[in-house]
Amino acid sequence: MTVPASLGRVPLRSGQLAAGMVVLAGALVLVAVTGLAVGTRALPVAEVLAVLGGAREGDAAIIILEQRLPRTVLGLAVGAALGVAGVAAQGLTRNPLADPALLGVSAGAALSVVLGISFFGTGALPAHIGFAIVGAALAGAAVLLLAGRSDVRTNSTELALAGVAVSALLAAATTTLVLIDADTLEEYRFWAVGALSGRGNSTAALVVPVLGVAVLLGWACARWLDALALGDEAARALGLRLGRIRLAIGATVVLLTGVAVAATGPIGFIGLAVPHAARALTGARHGWLVPYAALLGGTLLVLADVLGRIVVRPGELQVGIVTAVVGAPVVLVVLRRIRTAAR
Repeated sequence: MTVPASLGRVPLRSGQLAAGMVVLAGALVLVAVTGLAVGTRALPVAEVLAVLGGAREGDAAIIILEQRLPRTVLGLAVGAALGVAGVAAQGLTRNPLADPALLGVSAGAALSVVLGISFFGTGALPAHIGFAIVGAALAGAAVLLLAGRSDVRTNSTELALAGVAVSALLAAATTTLVLIDADTLEEYRFWAVGALSGRGNSTAALVVPVLGVAVLLGWACARWLDALALGDEAARALGLRLGRIRLAIGATVVLLTGVAVAATGPIGFIGLAVPHAARALTGARHGWLVPYAALLGGTLLVLADVLGRIVVRPGELQVGIVTAVVGAPVVLVVLRRIRTAAR
């Protein structure tokens, strides 16, 4: 099964696509400002803008600069990373259902972080990121090998089954570890649901630059992803070395997912749904698809975080729960579109 390119729609011109990016960037800024204003204590937008403009006195400045700004910036970065990781995973496997979670990358990163906490006593974020990247790489490689073909040209059903099996095994191992170790459970349970809350400026300062570079790497892979979409023979005719290309794209997916999962915990559905939403706007050209996915991913994750603060006010629903509740129907819609396009 291949990713439907444009489903028969007329391709947009570069000027139209650039204008669409401006609109998405505006929506991202609007959602980000909303994220700074909404919370247990609602703040007027004028007060938010004043703090961003340099006002540093009063409770509003403390709330925005020390609590809401770090989680909003982190949400934008993680959402963009997961959106781009989904595009790269789908292009790499030529499978519209591929995402970091399906490939076992998220589960591998989660298990690796738990192993670090349980056996090595790691509590610092840099250590979590290192463990998460290693776990993500090993899990992704295991899924692709179990699917039956190490060159990544795998049947979508085999890939899905291998991904589900590996993810379930890794999740079971993670659950076992946290249940037999109370200290690990105490640290893990706040991380596992997927959350932006409780992440301070130090977390954002460490993670955002890394994810920014990783997103740019994903964009740099765009022409390779376009070549892979044409098929292996066409890609070879263009003089591309498929093994190296797939390794580079796979490494980018691992970096994007590993760092994102280490920073916020596993957050589902963004990597699956966002690429399809972006593709509906841009068509199959990855040079536009990647930045659209980055903007949409960041916007949707912060929007989910805002919704989590509203629906159970004065409490808060973690963003990983919100994306799961909203994302499940989206996946069903995606499956229906794929089934319709395949007929």
